[in-house]
Amino acid sequence: MRSWTLSSVLLFFQLFHFRSSKTSFLSHPEHGVVLLIWMLHLSSSQTVDLLFKMTFRRYLTAASLLILMIKVFSGQTLTCHQAEYQTGNQCCPMCLPGSRVRTDCTEFISTSCLPCVEGTYMNQPTGLKQCFPCSQCDAGSGLKIKSLCTTSSDTLCEPLEGFYCVEPSDNGCGAAQKHKRCEPGQYISQKGTASTDSVCSDCSDGSFSDGTFPSCLPHTQCETKNLQLLKPGTTSTDAECEDHSLQTRKRIGTICGTCFFSMVLVFAFALSCARKNGLQTDDGAQMGNLSSKQE
Repeated sequence: MRSWTLSSVLLFFQLFHFRSSKTSFLSHPEHGVVLLIWMLHLSSSQTVDLLFKMTFRRYLTAASLLILMIKVFSGQTLTCHQAEYQTGNQCCPMCLPGSRVRTDCTEFISTSCLPCVEGTYMNQPTGLKQCFPCSQCDAGSGLKIKSLCTTSSDTLCEPLEGFYCVEPSDNGCGAAQKHKRCEPGQYISQKGTASTDSVCSDCSDGSFSDGTFPSCLPHTQCETKNLQLLKPGTTSTDAECEDHSLQTRKRIGTICGTCFFSMVLVFAFALSCARKNGLQTDDGAQMGNLSSKQE
């Protein structure tokens, strides 16, 4: 109690000195500190207890938050082995390929597994409770089956003959398109495969292709074969040749035909004239007979 009284006297003296000097707390901040200490000394023991309780509660709240954060982060950092899967706050052994999880493990029993049913598969160790459905190789998408689906592997699809894959996937191919067809006047410079399309190139002058040739063919040289050129070749058609003797025979036939037709016309004309003269002779005879009868 004596120490409290002495301290109070000293603080009162400092406060009196402050008032008599007519200075402010801004010019002498140490006076404000003295006044604050004096006020704390004059406070009751209940105020001290209240301050202690508030401080204790703050430390208690901070400790609670720290414990909560430790629990949260410890749950997030749970790391299972490569052959395990996490369920809740524990790690369970995975099921083997070709099977699925029936029930998760507990503290007393391990994971229970079931084999995949027909039409489904699981191609890796898993913690899933359902197997994957097998893929279908749709002919409408240009696909056919390369290998059938099993409980541990999916169906493998590949392009049909004359098709190439445009959507490679884990099961081989997801979709395919038909190889490009080259136009007449072009040749197949690169044949299509199961993974690439056909490549077409144009024929140069003096050669031709109908679009199905692996290379352009040169036009037939009629003169070298002792033939006569009938129709020049193009980039899509070959030249047309004709035998000289055949051409001669055609010409002779044309001449003979013309002569025969002319002879037929002459014969018909002569016959027509003969008939006309015969009719005139008959008419004259009949007129003479009539005249003699009348006499």
